[in-house]
Amino acid sequence: MSEVYISIDVEADGPIPGDNSMLSFGAAAFVLDPDEARGFRYMSGFEANLDLLPGATPNPDTMAWWAGQPEAWAACRKDTRPAADVMADFRRWLENLRRPNALVLAGYPVTYDFMFVYWYYVHFNGFPAPFGFQGLDIKTLAMERLGGPYKHATKRNMPKEWFAGAPPHTHKALDDAIGQGFLLMNLRTRRGA
Repeated sequence: MSEVYISIDVEADGPIPGDNSMLSFGAAAFVLDPDEARGFRYMSGFEANLDLLPGATPNPDTMAWWAGQPEAWAACRKDTRPAADVMADFRRWLENLRRPNALVLAGYPVTYDFMFVYWYYVHFNGFPAPFGFQGLDIKTLAMERLGGPYKHATKRNMPKEWFAGAPPHTHKALDDAIGQGFLLMNLRTRRGA
């Protein structure tokens, strides 16, 4: 069974789902592919901007951070849709990827992004999620490869070749999901890196 790695990136107005809203998220599907020169292939992406959750309250500290990111804020508030509709579309996108493949969600770091995607998936689509209870932490893989502590595993401390093919980090969900997916796949295929 071939795994499909789903790199996810979330933009939100606070630290926890339910109390705060997921503003947008992107997901980028990759597979290992020995027939490709780089050893992997980008399959497709999913991106959506979501309406705010009824009753949720933006976190003041998070909103202060957003005030310094006007272009990314404008991008994640454009063409918002009801969360139930977005998550139904996301479920269908995942269903098109998973047979006969196993889905592996990945993030950098995975904890924040997974928490939002999982909560929204189960809340709007029901249990279980097709990707299970866990996600692959790209930052932990980088830490192992760098041979240092977890706090040292930051993108600025990583070799540039680990990001070969990745778009710039823009705080636009799909751009960042693709970029982090390239990081993951480069880590998976560059054994000596």
